[in-house]
Amino acid sequence: MHSYTRAESRERSKLFRKGFRQALADCVDPEIRRKIERIDQAAAARGAQELAALHKVQADARQDLAAAKAVERTASRADRAAAREARKAAEQRMRLAERAVHRAERS
Repeated sequence: MHSYTRAESRERSKLFRKGFRQALADCVDPEIRRKIERIDQAAAARGAQELAALHKVQADARQDLAAAKAVERTASRADRAAAREARKAAEQRMRLAERAVHRAERS
């Protein structure tokens, strides 16, 4: 996963266009490739950190859902409706976390 900042995206596309024009002329400057690789490495490192954070959020959401299910199962009749709503909210948070992880892993 890569996570480019706006400045990195602009700089990378500018370097790519410059390198493309040089490739058409058959005289590519190796410095352009090095700059693009540095940008890609920084974005890959940032993306790995973000993916690790998303996995942690997903694990926390799963843990919260398990706790909410346990509370619902052990709740008294009067408290069961509130416990059910808490479980449904925990399920929604878990689904959102899973979608975020899947989106991040695909990109």
